[in-house]
Amino acid sequence: MPPAVVLVTGVSRWLGGALAAELAADPSIARVIGVDTVPPSQEMLRKLGRTEFVRADIRNPLIGKVIAAASVDTVVHMNISSTPAGSGGRTPMKELNVIGTMQLLAACQRAPSVKRFVLKSTSAVYGASSRDPAVFTEAMQARAVPAGGFAKDSQDIEGYVRAFARRRPDVGVAVLRFTNFIGPRIDSLLAGFFRMPVVPTALGYDARVQLLHEDDALAVLTRATTGDFVGTVNVGGEGTMLLSQAIRRLGRVEVPLPTPALGSVGRVSRRFGFVDYSPEQMRFLNFGRVVDTTVLRTEFGYTPRYTTEAALADYARTVQLVQSGTARMRSVLERAGETATAIRGRLRPVPPAPGLRAVRDA
Repeated sequence: MPPAVVLVTGVSRWLGGALAAELAADPSIARVIGVDTVPPSQEMLRKLGRTEFVRADIRNPLIGKVIAAASVDTVVHMNISSTPAGSGGRTPMKELNVIGTMQLLAACQRAPSVKRFVLKSTSAVYGASSRDPAVFTEAMQARAVPAGGFAKDSQDIEGYVRAFARRRPDVGVAVLRFTNFIGPRIDSLLAGFFRMPVVPTALGYDARVQLLHEDDALAVLTRATTGDFVGTVNVGGEGTMLLSQAIRRLGRVEVPLPTPALGSVGRVSRRFGFVDYSPEQMRFLNFGRVVDTTVLRTEFGYTPRYTTEAALADYARTVQLVQSGTARMRSVLERAGETATAIRGRLRPVPPAPGLRAVRDA
């Protein structure tokens, strides 16, 4: 039975707005309510159709009044930020992700009309390290628990959602762990990384990458909202490719840098707003991550239309080849890497002579 009233958080972003528009086009759904802290763009507003936009902050308990007044029966939580810069800093990001989710779940728990909850989660909950298995299944946990950032927030959010499911066993809960999004319209973190004319990578590493096309992500979210699947499912395209392969196919120039230099480049990139890559996302570029999608095909009942290679090829149509200045930028990055390595070598303490014990000031 299709839902009657659906509430979607995060509709000002492309994926949230596209989902709200898709649901609004379904005549079997009576109302679609879109919630976000900032209003959608004029172009997005036109696409939302009959979606009712409510400017509200999910960190505020007033979100409960919105759910109760509209008798919402299905909630799709997509207002989760992956970058500190997009939220105004790490502290506001954590408040939006964790505190906002807690307030939303508390409102759902108090509302007897809520019968279904869908969470847009991420495969980043598995972490990224050298000890990772070749493929993660839904039953596996991170081998190296993320210490902070988006991955840590996502782990906390999933924990709160599981607790909510125990308190409200009458509510069907679906947790969707998406791999990295890619496509010509979605503004994802990896898409921004691939748009750089010169792409810095970690020297000595070549991560495996598994991509999900934006159309498949939208189809999975729509099916999860209107269907009856309950549980956790990995969502990703078939197949993988190496990070170096993806960079070459997009006509970019790869610049391998030592790990200390890569961290410096990441900090500079975040400061000047080029690509907002955190240390945890840098680790993903080192080790990569691949998930098993058997549950997606057999239990959830969806097979992605795009493989990883096909999704990248579709995205490549929107990427302009940049040739002028590329050699110069590559030279600058290489010199920055050499400088960072030299400074790190000078700052590294001299090892003590054999038989002597190093003494350190208290």
